[in-house]
Amino acid sequence: MTQDIQTFIQYLHSEKQSSSNTEISYERDLRKLGEYLLAQGIEEVGAVTATHLNSYVLYLEKAGKKPSTISRSIVSTKAFFHYMEKTRRIKEDPSEHLKPPKIEKKMPEILSMEEVTLLLDQPCGSTPKELRDKAMLELLYATGIRVTELISLKVNDLNLQMEYLNCSDGHRERIIPLGSVSLEALKKYMEQGRPKLIGDENCPWLFTNCTGQDMSRQGFWKLIKSYGKKAGIKKEITPHTLRHSFAAHLVSNGADLKSVQEMLGHSDISTTQIYSQMGQNRIREVYLKAHPRG
Repeated sequence: MTQDIQTFIQYLHSEKQSSSNTEISYERDLRKLGEYLLAQGIEEVGAVTATHLNSYVLYLEKAGKKPSTISRSIVSTKAFFHYMEKTRRIKEDPSEHLKPPKIEKKMPEILSMEEVTLLLDQPCGSTPKELRDKAMLELLYATGIRVTELISLKVNDLNLQMEYLNCSDGHRERIIPLGSVSLEALKKYMEQGRPKLIGDENCPWLFTNCTGQDMSRQGFWKLIKSYGKKAGIKKEITPHTLRHSFAAHLVSNGADLKSVQEMLGHSDISTTQIYSQMGQNRIREVYLKAHPRG
């Protein structure tokens, strides 16, 4: 099955223009399925039956995998076998009736506006590192971009004069406006911080680590954790927390979902609608606390 999986991933990349994260996720899920089937003595994709796939789902459940993990694996499996049938590598799709487990949707953790201010105020010095950290945090909250997109930004993606950011996930690009606070932080970083951090003046990356090398996701994760702790915020903070907070605050202040969807880069507006639901939950919470007959 290994070659079939690689062919499918190449199809996602070239024909579907899927993001690299999607391709990595699908390949990982299918590789694990392939290892399970091989242990059952099944080497060819044409030998896989619906019973084998149902057994694999039961195997994942017994292994204690989360419903979200199992659901994602089923999505990968169905997409793969649908492609196998479409390209006539198999006669029938054994995953046709495979159903994902029910997943209880949880509201994402967000920071209050006061907590956001506390967090963003932590890097307040004038060292190159603090100027960089301030610019990164302000930019993350101002635009709602993903941490992978943040650390992949290049200098020519930033237009300070026109006050916008050009963000790409590898296949799709979106133009995101910048606010005055993030612009000021970026200008200071570009003038006083970045020249002292980069080892090579031809370095294309907007943000680097303290040795002038590419910044990693883990590096930024540690950075935001440390500032959250310094700010005295008790909530669990991840880079995605600021993305969720950005969206929730926009919606709660009257932004329309379509605009928020475009800024976040969501392909389906149903993904964005969770922030509207959060706003409704917040309204109910305030009502119950404040209304005399609540």
